[in-house]
Amino acid sequence: MKVCGVELKGGEAIISLLSYEGETFNVPSCRKVSFAVSDSASTESLREFHFAFHKLMEDYKIDQIAIIEREQKGKFAGSATSFKLEAAIQITELPVVMISPLTIKEQLKRNPPQVDFDSLDLKRVQLNAFDVAYVHHNRLIFGKV
Repeated sequence: MKVCGVELKGGEAIISLLSYEGETFNVPSCRKVSFAVSDSASTESLREFHFAFHKLMEDYKIDQIAIIEREQKGKFAGSATSFKLEAAIQITELPVVMISPLTIKEQLKRNPPQVDFDSLDLKRVQLNAFDVAYVHHNRLIFGKV
């Protein structure tokens, strides 16, 4: 199973791919690290984001998408643009799950990855996206979806 972890920050979707096959996790290389939207008020800009994101999911044969949930109001609320990007990601045939930062933190404490992040072929900015993909895989493996 291949999962795409997504962290939405402002007008950017940062991704990390993670697959689990034969009791082994694998971080496949990916041609894109992030997708940015410069003008979220433009319908064309959002359509381009939607097309590019879903084309990547199709090309890499992704089975599920896991997104880090953001607060809707308050001090740590996500931006309006990030919610537009979330909606553009969710309108697909692929299953999309939202996982709260608290759940991610608890799962990583209970079952930390058995690899040093620096040894993976990922950029530092992808850490949170990797974490949400890893947590989602563990929830699938241990039946806590």
